[in-house]
Amino acid sequence: MATAYPVLSKVKGRIFYRYSLNHVTRRFSESNDKSWLRSLFKHKVDARKDAHSNLLSKKETSHLYKIQFHNVKPECLEAYNSLEAEVQYKLHHDLNYPCDVVGSWNTWYGEQDQAVHLWRYRGGYPALTECLNKLNKNKEYLEFRKERAKMLISRRNQLLLEFSYWNEPLPRQGPNIYELRTYNIKPGTMIEWGNHWARAIKYRQENNEAVGGFFSQIGQLYIVHHFWAYDSFQTREETRNSAWLKEGWDANVYYTVPLIRSMESRIMIPTKNSPLQ
Repeated sequence: MATAYPVLSKVKGRIFYRYSLNHVTRRFSESNDKSWLRSLFKHKVDARKDAHSNLLSKKETSHLYKIQFHNVKPECLEAYNSLEAEVQYKLHHDLNYPCDVVGSWNTWYGEQDQAVHLWRYRGGYPALTECLNKLNKNKEYLEFRKERAKMLISRRNQLLLEFSYWNEPLPRQGPNIYELRTYNIKPGTMIEWGNHWARAIKYRQENNEAVGGFFSQIGQLYIVHHFWAYDSFQTREETRNSAWLKEGWDANVYYTVPLIRSMESRIMIPTKNSPLQ
């Protein structure tokens, strides 16, 4: 194969370099060779036989969850909490609505002046539809939404399913601080994430800190939420450090980190009406 060499060209007093045709041909050939070589080692993934929502979620229940993030005007946070607590109490105890509030918090460290709510719909999407239809006819609730809108800067929500291997979030006594760790993972890796965390969760359940684990179905997709409870920052530090002393935890972290695009941690304080205290 001919050796590539630069050829000088002079146009209007300026000197330019151009490469011989042999050089271009050689580079094209090398590129094709590398592509062919890479194809030999390309990792092939078998097609999934079912949606990851069916493979990873709990089969014994048909609950659907909704997480809400409300960014509140700083001067309105106290009034917002009071108004939200009143409405949540009515819906939580009204048997005509197949939904209940799992937990409500204010973000302490993370995005400030933020309220986070986790709702459970008993019966999945049909229960969600039933609630929406009833609430749209509930004049008291519609007035509440108008009043709440005056206090908000922005809001967003997601519909979630539970991971099958996590604890179901049940009411607990406090006082506790809660950590919400949110992971934005690469599309197509939810099954892999679930397989690793199904093994990893056993290292984090001894101290009853694991509250619940969820993955998004509607809203921003490929989002994972893990809820943890600690009685203090010091307990959180000790609990997290102790996991690294257990054989196997490091391997699970090693294999899940490459699946993550971004992650966020919030430290949250329960509101007075929250079942998770």
